[in-house]
Amino acid sequence: MKTLLVTGGAGFIGGNFILDVLALGGYRIVNLDALTYAGNQDTLADVARHPDYAFEHGDIGHRERVLGILATHQPTAIINFAAESHVDRSIDGPAEFVQTNVVGTLNLLECALGYWRALPLDRQDAFRFLHVSTDEVYGSLGPVGRFNEQSPYQPNSPYSASKAASDHLVRAFHHTYGLPVLTTNCSNNYGPYQFPEKLIPLMIQKALAGEPLPVYGDGRNVRDWLFVKDHCSAILRVLEIGRAGEVYNVGGDAERENIHVVKTVCALLDERQPLVDGRRRESLISHVKDRPGHDRRYAIDASKIKRELGWRQTETFESGLAATVDWYLSRQDWVSRVLDGSYRMERLGGA
Repeated sequence: MKTLLVTGGAGFIGGNFILDVLALGGYRIVNLDALTYAGNQDTLADVARHPDYAFEHGDIGHRERVLGILATHQPTAIINFAAESHVDRSIDGPAEFVQTNVVGTLNLLECALGYWRALPLDRQDAFRFLHVSTDEVYGSLGPVGRFNEQSPYQPNSPYSASKAASDHLVRAFHHTYGLPVLTTNCSNNYGPYQFPEKLIPLMIQKALAGEPLPVYGDGRNVRDWLFVKDHCSAILRVLEIGRAGEVYNVGGDAERENIHVVKTVCALLDERQPLVDGRRRESLISHVKDRPGHDRRYAIDASKIKRELGWRQTETFESGLAATVDWYLSRQDWVSRVLDGSYRMERLGGA
């Protein structure tokens, strides 16, 4: 049985990854998470006592903590989900993003390098460091074209700049030191257990409450939407058969304008749980001042991972969004617990 050290596993994508991999079997998971505001152990309540799961509370930036976990658990791979990830928060406080996403990743790489060098040769060959990143490092697209693995980096927010820096460090540790790394750059994720500061869960919660639905600018910014379970299957495929040193873009082939996404959420909720006053939730949409430096369009060319690794997404945007709305409707208890008072769905990043 292989042992995976998953960093940031109490977060949105990392939590879904752990749940999915444990359900498949064949892996032991060690979850290292600092439990910041977006890290929630409620996400992993169903596997807390699973024989193949262990939780370690800690920060990827704490060298001795990481070294101790590596020595104790002897992982065959590290999957780095740990990151500050919300663009609006990065506008208000970029230093925290640099500390976690850049300095923290550097520390994790240095610890992984020392650990890898000390392994027997057969375990060195099998070891992988998989870094999970974002399409936002590529900047903003015009009306046509898609990002591929050769697209130049042009980050436009403190968040994307910090992730770009971490991507470059991962690449450098492979080319300088030989560390067997893999990098994935994904499009916008959505699905169960996403902290309700991101667009889709935020709109679901506000629409349920009959509150105004704030849409930045004209709402015509385009994102390529990827259901989180499809993303998790791609990460596992890259881990299992991806070539060391390679980058794989993961997208959902689902470009949608933000205003379309919000209107679709409204329609799904109107079908399932109409407002008591009979209003259509689309009437709650309110256009607000745009985000500073708001990228106009992202789109991912995922042909490499499909061609070389045989990965395919299973959800359309329509099926995935319907499943997501249904999940949030059935798990309002989870939402209530994660909205603990430190964040009350207010606007961030208006600086």
